[in-house]
Amino acid sequence: MSTSARHDSTAPARRITANKVPQVTLFFWIVKILTTGFGEAASDALVRSARVLAVVAVGLALAASLVAQVRATRYVPWLYWLTVALVGVFGTMAADIPQFLGFPVWVSSLGYLVAVGAVFAAWYRVEGTLSFASITTRRRECFYWSAVLATFALGTAVGDLTADSWKLGNLASGVLFAALFCVPLVARRWLGLGAIATFWIAYVLTRPLGASFADWMGVPAFRGGLGIETAVVAVIWALAFAGVVVFLAATRNDALSAAKEPQPAPAAG
Repeated sequence: MSTSARHDSTAPARRITANKVPQVTLFFWIVKILTTGFGEAASDALVRSARVLAVVAVGLALAASLVAQVRATRYVPWLYWLTVALVGVFGTMAADIPQFLGFPVWVSSLGYLVAVGAVFAAWYRVEGTLSFASITTRRRECFYWSAVLATFALGTAVGDLTADSWKLGNLASGVLFAALFCVPLVARRWLGLGAIATFWIAYVLTRPLGASFADWMGVPAFRGGLGIETAVVAVIWALAFAGVVVFLAATRNDALSAAKEPQPAPAAG
């Protein structure tokens, strides 16, 4: 095969595009946590009412959103965060499947940990980086969204592990993960933890953090929760999520400007 032919066959994966992920700021973490709470409550409400049909519908909606996100030519706040929110719903459903099949929570947690490790290993082997700030080729974008889905499933399973298997309950689990969420951020600031490791550790922890508080809101009062209907909990989190996203779309506070956007490293051969 000629050199030009080889170049043409890899061009779609290597074609440089604008970075289509947001700048990681306080707003990023606020919206991310809101998507996790919404994902947990929406998944519970949908599965209770429609079961298999809900899983199929959410899967199709996620697939359509991912296609639109990959085909976009720039960062579009509502599209990016809609995709993350749908990942949150579908990831919760995926994480619950092993439990429905009778597997212990620690088994599914270990399985999803292996899946996350496999995604990161493949990403690093191919691209030589796990950077969340240089998603500038289609191939990197595919790795990025694979990691997002895997980390959502892992975070869901770990949250169930602490709340149910370890008997901490939802509120205590939420407080625990809120504290753990601060650890990598503190380590980044004062102990020199790398930006990439900080980001992905914190990213995983946001999932059980938001989900634990969403579950607590729906738990009956006699069990220590707020006793709010699950569908209503989903609406509350969705409204908060939508409000922040509308603000970001209007202000572009989280968009990488041309001056701030990092230059992409060459893709590995």
